Amino acid sequence: MSALPTLALYAAAALAEIAGCFAVWAWWRAGASALWLLPGGVALALFGWLLALSPAGFAGRAYAAYGGVYVAASISWLWSVEGAVPDRWDIAGAALVLTGAAVILLAPHAA
Repeated sequence: MSALPTLALYAAAALAEIAGCFAVWAWWRAGASALWLLPGGVALALFGWLLALSPAGFAGRAYAAYGGVYVAASISWLWSVEGAVPDRWDIAGAALVLTGAAVILLAPHAA
């Protein structure tokens, strides 16, 4: 699997994880109905399944590379769902972790 489909896989996993965690947040912290936990649980199960599809040879490497995508997706969620505009530090931090994720994912690792 090349880098682009892997990035799309990680982006879908990040969306599922953030949506699932947000459902818990909405119930626990924002007073939403406990019914939010049902789609949240489905989203978190989808997240686990998607991340397991990663082509990385080791789970730890897949999780590490995914972490950068998760941070960037979280900043996008902050802006698009919660309506808070990211500042330059949010953008710089996301760029930094995405660079690290790319190094982990794309580097020629020993077998």
